Amino acid sequence: MSTLIPASILHELEQPFDLSKQQLSFYQQNGYIKLRQVLSESAVQFFNEAISRVVSNMRKTDVPLNERNTYGKAFLQLFNLWTEDSTVKTLVFSKRLARLAAQLMGASGARLYHDQALFKEPGGGITPWHADQHYWPLNTDKTITAWMPLQATPLEMGPLEFSPGSQRILAGRELSIGDESEKLIGEKLKINDFPHVVEGFECGEISFHSGWVFHRAGANQSREMRKVMTVIYMDKETTLMEPKNSGQLNDWKTWCPGAEVGQIINTPLNPVLY
Repeated sequence: MSTLIPASILHELEQPFDLSKQQLSFYQQNGYIKLRQVLSESAVQFFNEAISRVVSNMRKTDVPLNERNTYGKAFLQLFNLWTEDSTVKTLVFSKRLARLAAQLMGASGARLYHDQALFKEPGGGITPWHADQHYWPLNTDKTITAWMPLQATPLEMGPLEFSPGSQRILAGRELSIGDESEKLIGEKLKINDFPHVVEGFECGEISFHSGWVFHRAGANQSREMRKVMTVIYMDKETTLMEPKNSGQLNDWKTWCPGAEVGQIINTPLNPVLY
């Protein structure tokens, strides 16, 4: 299903968002950055409605919160919405976002890894400390996630919390997300005096974070669903790495089907977006 997208929003998604030297330097140093007014409020509202519809259609189970594990309580997680809906595809394939991703990665171009919707229900629990790239069989450090709240997201709703500079820490990269990663990574960051930064998100504000920077999110203590859309990018020249864990093997078969170890990941699910 698709919805007619207003011309003003289509134009917005194609226009470049210029980064300053200071912003590029901040990202390289800290492994993340939050950028205001990347999208207009009208665009956020439009895609909130479109993505919410797709999430509702794709959602298969409805296990009560109190019967889920820590990961299950963190959010409803659905992948590759762009393959299900042409309206969502327009957002995921936005040159505005992909150009930002390429610039921040320091890459000549950005290729899609996959997208995912992360909806944290009212009363939903924490998202434990983790590094995304633990799950990715990608032979590069030039990876980045655009984290796009679909509404203003104050602290009570559980926005992302980052540990600036932690992309340089090797310890903890082997941990899957869960109770153990929350405890051990949190301890490691504290021992090494790495700061934690958590701030609310304005409507239209988007964060970008490296695949190796440690991050988490608080519980949703509000009465509203915390709706977030994410797009994960990699350097367009990224090659497939021999998987080092079961998560990476699953990601290879699921998000890069047909890709070969040592070769550029150029499959129908991984187009160059910029």
